Amino acid sequence: MNFWRQLPKPFFALAPMEDVTDTVFRELIASISSPDKLHVVFTEFMSVEGFLHDRGKEKVSHRLFVSRKEREILKARGIKLVAQIWGSDPEMFLNSSRLIVDQYEFDGIDINMGCPVKKIVKKSACSALIKSPELAREIVIATKEGSGLPVSVKTRIGFNEVETENWIGKLLGVNPAAITIHGRTQKMRSKGLADWNEVLKAVQLRDSLNSDTLILGNGDVSNYKEGLDRSATFRTDGIMVGRGIFGNPAFFADSEITDLHQRIQLLKKHLIHFADEWEGMKSYSLLKRFFKIYIHSFQDATSLRARLMNTNNYHEGMQVIEEFEATF
Repeated sequence: MNFWRQLPKPFFALAPMEDVTDTVFRELIASISSPDKLHVVFTEFMSVEGFLHDRGKEKVSHRLFVSRKEREILKARGIKLVAQIWGSDPEMFLNSSRLIVDQYEFDGIDINMGCPVKKIVKKSACSALIKSPELAREIVIATKEGSGLPVSVKTRIGFNEVETENWIGKLLGVNPAAITIHGRTQKMRSKGLADWNEVLKAVQLRDSLNSDTLILGNGDVSNYKEGLDRSATFRTDGIMVGRGIFGNPAFFADSEITDLHQRIQLLKKHLIHFADEWEGMKSYSLLKRFFKIYIHSFQDATSLRARLMNTNNYHEGMQVIEEFEATF
């Protein structure tokens, strides 16, 4: 079943982000979100080449891990979970998608055609596929054939320059279930403002072709209301939120979390669940990028963040937090 067709419009998705949207972070965000505001979450993006390699699989398959706690929360709230994969070989997408269906439980598969990182682009993968539209089409077809799941694509409006209509037109020709369009080129990476007029062009092209592919807009959405406004103005079916979650982990909640005690409890929950799932497997340093999400906009926030940044393991981090808690 194509779950995308069952979603209310506009629907909201939490973007796949490397070293961010693991099972711990997805669970935390889902647990504080309203079930009618967050509809789809994605894994970190996983290499199909690594996944099919005997030794490489151990290094990349953790990106598809879903904890029991997360599974329960997503199911209870009706939130769909999509595996995101990347690569440049259609046969590897075919075989990887077969394995994903056999070994995991996902509602869909998303193909990363937007990551702008140079070492990835040099492998002719992700945003490099914008320059090879026929290969991109083959990859979508292969992933559909291998999985039988709804296959979506996350991409950009061009590589060195804007080429929305030509590029998105090629993708629409193989009828992915959904296309998320980040309103920047690969060359722009995260600089400048996302061009939502190009997202609108993609919607208009989709409509002119009578395609049933859904279009999500992505880029510079800082709060839920802004997402609703962008969707209405640029006529998207949905909104994908990436960096906006760093400014507000309660992005999809009914109200912002402004209470200091609540923020501290969220951070503690994140640390505890990270230790439960990843201690001995993932580096503690990965947690440091999250400290600013919870620790900001109050007296001594800068000092507390600095102390946390100097911690080297879960136990040191919890000690710093508990010492701070004792002062208020």
